[in-house]
Amino acid sequence: MTSYLIGLIGSGIGPSLSPALHEREADHHGLRLVYRTLDLDRLGLGAGDVGELVRTARRLGYNGLNITHPGKQTVIPHLDGLSGDARALGAVNTVVFGADGRSCGHNTDWSGFTRSFTQGLEGASTRRVVQLGAGGAGAAVAHAMLTLGADRLTLVDSDPGRASALAADLTARFGADRACAAPHGELAPLLARADGLVHATPMGMAHHPGLPFSAELLHPGLWIADVVYRPLDTELLRQGRAVGCRTLDGGGMAVHQAAHAFRLFTGCEPDPDRMLAHMATLVAA
Repeated sequence: MTSYLIGLIGSGIGPSLSPALHEREADHHGLRLVYRTLDLDRLGLGAGDVGELVRTARRLGYNGLNITHPGKQTVIPHLDGLSGDARALGAVNTVVFGADGRSCGHNTDWSGFTRSFTQGLEGASTRRVVQLGAGGAGAAVAHAMLTLGADRLTLVDSDPGRASALAADLTARFGADRACAAPHGELAPLLARADGLVHATPMGMAHHPGLPFSAELLHPGLWIADVVYRPLDTELLRQGRAVGCRTLDGGGMAVHQAAHAFRLFTGCEPDPDRMLAHMATLVAA
């Protein structure tokens, strides 16, 4: 039986459903896949230590890794190569070790978000979209939103320089005026005019509970797409539904990016619908 050893590197990843998602899908293919979490918090490490963890995983015989917050960008200098998507986005969430031991970084976040948005918010207007968060996940979902046809994407981040850099990168690839950066202080008027909000910060995760801004800024004409998937029902989504917003949780993105990563790790074609059913079962449990 073919076997695989996969890991997840990130901060506060104890509640992650990725191990069960990958292992259950592998069972359906007759594969032996062991998926381990390498939690930076438990190891007493930070974002700057991700490269050393990648090198250690390679020495220990891992076949691949998933990378989540805060290592999606800091891992890049430590890899031997990047896929076209990862290079364009400047963010990596999947690392595959080849038979020659070389490490190649990929990004499956943007394709996962695209599939989820298309299925979960069909027909939603994307004329004016505000995105909160311009880090590794933010780069991927911003790329996805512009690929989906958003006319104007405004990026807001706690680090204004990071938002400006991402906006400049996006306009270089998608055209002038498609993306811009704005300070956090302008969030209220921006959301008042927006069709949709993409939330791409850690706020709302199990170890970062709460809202990224006052619930008073939400209104019924706004759709909300959250990338957080643990918990699936974040405070932002609950508050949004309470005022009449269409909402999309992070579960679909998590499943579709995992399906793409599974394909890269094993070469087998996953069943996203089956993985979505696994996700529902795991969350219910």
